[in-house]
Amino acid sequence: MRSDIDTILISRDRIAERIHELGQMIASDLDDISEDEEIVLVPILTGSIIFVADLMRCLPQKIRIGVMTASSYPGKSTTSKGVQIAGVLPSDLEGKHVLIVDDILDSGNTIRLVREEIRKRHPRSVRVCVLLRKTITSAMDTPCDYVGFDIPDKFVVGYGLDYDDYYRNLPDIGTLKEAAM
Repeated sequence: MRSDIDTILISRDRIAERIHELGQMIASDLDDISEDEEIVLVPILTGSIIFVADLMRCLPQKIRIGVMTASSYPGKSTTSKGVQIAGVLPSDLEGKHVLIVDDILDSGNTIRLVREEIRKRHPRSVRVCVLLRKTITSAMDTPCDYVGFDIPDKFVVGYGLDYDDYYRNLPDIGTLKEAAM
């Protein structure tokens, strides 16, 4: 499987370092929230599962997780086919501080849809954290509070990101060789 990787864009060490930095930023921003106020992480599965697991270990606050599932790249697709919410959003978000966590921001459609659905549940605040943001207009124009890395407009795998449900377990983020696609 590693022989399918063409280029490593971001090493596992750099990913770990940046997640620690993001955790410090988020923790600082949430520091003024009282202990009786809830913080709910809403990871967008499946791609963000590894990212949210590492990120939440960097947050000292008392947090809950309310997972949801959305998909834009079904099967062997390397271009978005439109966002589909496949799971149910947490319903009990009223008055809570919500942090949406996603693996990659490209079209912005997933973040916009999830943010809109969460706002319908009347949270106290909504923030967005993405591991990767493509340096394309649609992504750069989508409001996002925390960004791990800006990357070129390439299809990437590893650290939770997949191609046809494979490569999520790679610890680095990279591009695939043409022959593997």
